[in-house]
Amino acid sequence: MPGEAIRGILIPFFGTMSGSACVLFMRKRMDRMLQRVLTGFAAGVMVAASIWSLLIPAMEESQSMGQWAFVPAVTGFWAGILFLLFLDRMIPHLHMNSGKAEGPESSLKKTTMLVLAVTLHNLPEGMAVGAVYAGWMSGDAGITAMGALALSLGIAIQNFPEGAIISMPLRAEGVSRRKAFLYGTLSGIVEPVGAALTIVSAGFAVPFLPYLLSFAAGAMLYVVVEELIPEMSEGEHSNVGTLLFAAGFTVMMTLDVALG
Repeated sequence: MPGEAIRGILIPFFGTMSGSACVLFMRKRMDRMLQRVLTGFAAGVMVAASIWSLLIPAMEESQSMGQWAFVPAVTGFWAGILFLLFLDRMIPHLHMNSGKAEGPESSLKKTTMLVLAVTLHNLPEGMAVGAVYAGWMSGDAGITAMGALALSLGIAIQNFPEGAIISMPLRAEGVSRRKAFLYGTLSGIVEPVGAALTIVSAGFAVPFLPYLLSFAAGAMLYVVVEELIPEMSEGEHSNVGTLLFAAGFTVMMTLDVALG
């Protein structure tokens, strides 16, 4: 694997780690309005990344199919949606500000299920970065090194608030600052692992690259609609989450177009 790809798949992880470090110097609880701001921004980045960095390249890669070029994108997209739905049902996890765990019955601690929720969230992001770098390495997907870097940077930017969103609630649950930082950081480990596995898989099946790109898009959008949008809108009515969603969308769109 080229060194540029290795660096690219590690950048989002460092974003999560940097965000988790907020727990080392911030107060014990995170303000609910700040949570809305951070969650809305992350959602906007993920939606823009799904469109410009994943779905559009998937369809461009399938142009030889003519009017049927949408088929790999639609197929992969739905595969990603159903895969995340499956994981959502099979892995016990607890979302922020929720009193009831999702998935099968479990005796796991609340803090463990909070970490699992974010880990589940991070998996499609790692797959997305891996799929884009696989497209760049194949040389056939119309993806440039700068375009792949744009996605990696965009995911890292939205991982910063996500790292804080997981580490701060853990601190509020009584976990020490160091452990909360460690757990928040570990929740991001799945991203470089998922990215590396996706790159390896694409190496064995380059013709399936459009399916991998759209699969990652479907998985990411599942997370946005099922988790992030409800979290940014909960509680008293506020437009802050929506405005930050637009800001995150704009930032990722700008990165992808300017660097791609």
